[in-house]
Amino acid sequence: MEKIILASNSPRRKEILGKFNIHLRIEKSSVDEKVNEGDIPEQVAMALAFQKTLDVAERCDDGGIVIGADTIVVKDHHILGKPANYDEAFNTLKKLSGTYHHVITGVAIIKANTYKKVVFYEKTKVKIKDLSDDDICNYINTNEVWDKAGSYGIQGIGSALVESIEGDYFNVVGLPIARLSSILRKDFNIKLI
Repeated sequence: MEKIILASNSPRRKEILGKFNIHLRIEKSSVDEKVNEGDIPEQVAMALAFQKTLDVAERCDDGGIVIGADTIVVKDHHILGKPANYDEAFNTLKKLSGTYHHVITGVAIIKANTYKKVVFYEKTKVKIKDLSDDDICNYINTNEVWDKAGSYGIQGIGSALVESIEGDYFNVVGLPIARLSSILRKDFNIKLI
C-alpha cells in the first residue's frame, strides 16, 4: 500500500484522514502563508495548498503521495484569515453574523519523486446565525477561535453559530474528503474505501 503523507499539522485534517485504513504520516510544511489583497480566493487556496504540498514532497526521498490543503473564509470577496488577537476575532465574527460567506479549501496531491500532481478546490456556502455581542464574546472566550480561518470552528463549539451550509461539511472542517477520495482513486489508484 502506498503511503500517504499529510503536509499539514492540522489536527482536523489528521483526524479526517486517520479514519481510513491507510499508512498515514504527518510532515509539517514550512511554507509561510502569504495572501495579497485583491488575489482571487480560489487561486489563493490552491496556490497555498500546492506550495505546502511541494515543500513536503521535495523532502520525501522515499516516495509516497503527499496531500496538502489550505482553507480560507471569504466574505464579500475579502479573505478573512486567522485572528491575531481578540479584536480581530470579534470584528470577523461581527461581519459574519446573520450573513452568508464561503469556505474554500484548496487541495494539492503530489506523487513524490514524479511530476504527477492534481490541484483543485472545493467551495461551501455557510450562513452564521444572528449573533449578539455577548454571543461573540462568549464564543471567543472558549478559545476555539485561534488558528481558525474566519474565527470559528464548525466541528466544535462553533457549530452552535452556524445556521446552515450548502455543500460539503468536511470542506468547512478543512478537507473535502469525498472529492479527495474520488481523485485519489481516479488519478493515483488509491482507494480510501
